[in-house]
Amino acid sequence: MADAAHLVEETRKTLQAVETRIRRHPYLDALEAGQVSEDDLRRFAGQQHHIITSDLRAMALVIAKADTAETREFFWGGIQAERMALEALQAFATALAMPVTELKAAEPIPGTFAYSAFVAWLALFGSCAEFAAAFLVNLEAWGGNCARMRQALKGRYQMQDENVVFFELFSSTPPDFQDRALGVIQEGLERGVEPQQIRRAARLLQGYELLYWDTLYQAVTGEPRRSAERESKH
Repeated sequence: MADAAHLVEETRKTLQAVETRIRRHPYLDALEAGQVSEDDLRRFAGQQHHIITSDLRAMALVIAKADTAETREFFWGGIQAERMALEALQAFATALAMPVTELKAAEPIPGTFAYSAFVAWLALFGSCAEFAAAFLVNLEAWGGNCARMRQALKGRYQMQDENVVFFELFSSTPPDFQDRALGVIQEGLERGVEPQQIRRAARLLQGYELLYWDTLYQAVTGEPRRSAERESKH
């Protein structure tokens, strides 16, 4: 039987090239250079609103199918974190003179919402182990980018600490997050979830993460980015 820790580490190595593309994305370079307008930042906030509200529903579905108290508790922690992020997102929007009504009314962009569409698919058709592994692998890249955005928004855009709490929340994960996620994954492996299913879930979510940044960058520059497509062919 596969070991969850080994499987996740192996998966991370396989996806290293994609993670590097995410962490070195030109959207972040543009932000640090002050080339992302307030309208573009409002677009970021609006897309995140749709993603988070969708992910909250997806996590509720996962909790409903969980077989153990430990698994339910793990995903309940995720719901609490997403709720905090949703509140913090409103503070970021306020700094951009973006009222809550405008935040909610923002139209989802297919290339950014694809991430949450796959999360919802996982919640409906995947296992708890696949769901946990996908987020465990993905959160390092997302967290690293949030840390860069927080610094850029404070330094280049003169935002205050209270306006960038959203990015601070994702900049690091709780100390026990990985161990608890690995517990959910190991439980799934012991119940018959195939390792390839777990690898696939992580690979696809990481690919949709890259597509998210590509789509935002295209909106800033008007130049199409095809890195996600190129990566899918390797």
